[in-house]
Amino acid sequence: MPSPAHDTGVPVEQFAVLSETGIVLHGFTLRIPGLDVKTDRATALQRLDKYHALALTGRTRSLRLARQVHGKGIAVVDRKSAKITPDVDGLITSDTGVTLGIYVADCCAIYLVDPTRKVIGLVHSGKKGTALNIAGECVREMRKAFGSDPTHIVAQLSPCIRPPNYEIDFAAGICRQLQNAGVRRVRDCCENTGADLDRFYSYRVEKGQTGRMLAFLALR
Repeated sequence: MPSPAHDTGVPVEQFAVLSETGIVLHGFTLRIPGLDVKTDRATALQRLDKYHALALTGRTRSLRLARQVHGKGIAVVDRKSAKITPDVDGLITSDTGVTLGIYVADCCAIYLVDPTRKVIGLVHSGKKGTALNIAGECVREMRKAFGSDPTHIVAQLSPCIRPPNYEIDFAAGICRQLQNAGVRRVRDCCENTGADLDRFYSYRVEKGQTGRMLAFLALR
């Protein structure tokens, strides 16, 4: 089961299966109590920036983000890459000098860790990305770029919106796609962002005016 981490005062959820690999630092930031995010995405992210920075305190790595477009593009990044890679929804790396980051507010963040090749991936997958099988695309890209064996990859799904708060259970679809891609260790936290606004931001429930959770992942 996920466990909260409050070392920096910012609520961050962690996942046991990722910690057990022994090779990554990771987290999933939760709702910041009392912070007004009832606004547009850009303003909400601006207000959240300092809290997300606190969650990354002590990690000297460079944060690498995707300019998410609800597609299936995957980019290989390292410390020489731009801070934000355009037109992709997934990032992979073998560089210990970077932290991968994905923003979500109902969509799923998929953490992928290959402890054998020491390669990591982080993917944004909602209704559209799941329809495009971005999870499977990322597994294939890890194999193509770094020689990852899908049977060695550990996958963790973040909290995301689910029925009855959403008409599609895309998390179940993501799990099937990962299994079809050859990933044997797939874990879903089964938490519903639409059902717990004390802990999560929900784009659907809050009608677009809300914050974002930051999923982050880095090699030790």
